[in-house]
Amino acid sequence: MAQKTKTMTSRQRVLATVNHEIPDRVPIDVGMYSATGISAFAYKDLKDYLGFKADEVPVHEHSLMLARVEEDIRRRFHSDCIVLRPSFASTRIWEPRRGYRFRMTGEFSPTPEAGGAWRVERDGKLMRMPEGGYFFDGDGIGFEDPWEDAVFAGYVREAERIYKETDYFTAYKGFYPFFSQDIEYFCSMLTDPDEIKESNDRMLEVQLERVGKLIKHMGGYVQAITMSGDLGEQNAPFCRPALFEELCAPWLKQFCDFVHRNSDLKIFLHSCGAIEPMLPILIECGIDIINPVQISAKGMEPTLLKEKYGKQIVFWGGGCNTQHVLSTGTPQEVADNVAELVGVFKPGGGYVFAPVHNVQGTVPVENIVAMYDTAFRVGGYDE
Repeated sequence: MAQKTKTMTSRQRVLATVNHEIPDRVPIDVGMYSATGISAFAYKDLKDYLGFKADEVPVHEHSLMLARVEEDIRRRFHSDCIVLRPSFASTRIWEPRRGYRFRMTGEFSPTPEAGGAWRVERDGKLMRMPEGGYFFDGDGIGFEDPWEDAVFAGYVREAERIYKETDYFTAYKGFYPFFSQDIEYFCSMLTDPDEIKESNDRMLEVQLERVGKLIKHMGGYVQAITMSGDLGEQNAPFCRPALFEELCAPWLKQFCDFVHRNSDLKIFLHSCGAIEPMLPILIECGIDIINPVQISAKGMEPTLLKEKYGKQIVFWGGGCNTQHVLSTGTPQEVADNVAELVGVFKPGGGYVFAPVHNVQGTVPVENIVAMYDTAFRVGGYDE
């Protein structure tokens, strides 16, 4: 009879996984990153359903309205990861509609509009939530600069606290991947390639200074850094791989090489869409982890991804089809979908469970429970 792998702590489990070693079970991420999170609305409903106290919900990402996942939910669903977000200097309660009380940063000042919508304006930017909505559309408004000295010091303290007082895996969010997901940027790759190169020269200098600062002050406390930029839409990449290889990859590789040469940090790239043709380039650049693994996009079949790239890159996500199953299926259909996908991605390690992108506000709570419970149930490894 096969012997069970020795039980690991959460941090050990994820570190083994991202190093392509076999852990005791597939790690689970509930809310560490802005694409593995859960809507504050769904979170409130989930806590009520589970019988947990939920008078108010802390929110850590204000445009997407993502809940700061608390210890009771992390433990209930066996999460191995935690968001790195210091407490806000000041907070306020916002009640967008009856039954939902959210604790937001004190800088958040929504204004009601006629008809029940909400708007937030700041520094010339605008985002709106329609009546009955669950997140804000428009400009992504930030309420802090994570690289401002006082704010960064707060991140260092929080990273140290997480490392010393918990056994969770965490990551620092906020690095530029040397391309923009704005469609105008991809047009500029054709019309003004020299400007793209000059911009990346300037950005590389900034990014190396920032990551050097992070490694010095936080490198012993966090286990990964994240970058974000979509390279694909539903059916194809946004640009030709050869063009990306010429205008973006050399700078991304220099950045990744610096990080790997000077630290043990893993580099986590969030990129939605049909990006399979881009994966060889990203791997060559030094990307360690890819998220959200949009399995419903063209060319992103799980079996294909695992067979071609499973030994070269960690898949973080792709564990439940959020487009076609999680929101509209039955709990049994959700469970079947999770079991099938984990069965594809799990063998040989190199896989962290999360759904394909955030749990939206309309997802039935029974489906959320079925998803995470199934991931835990089917995620074990035998030696």
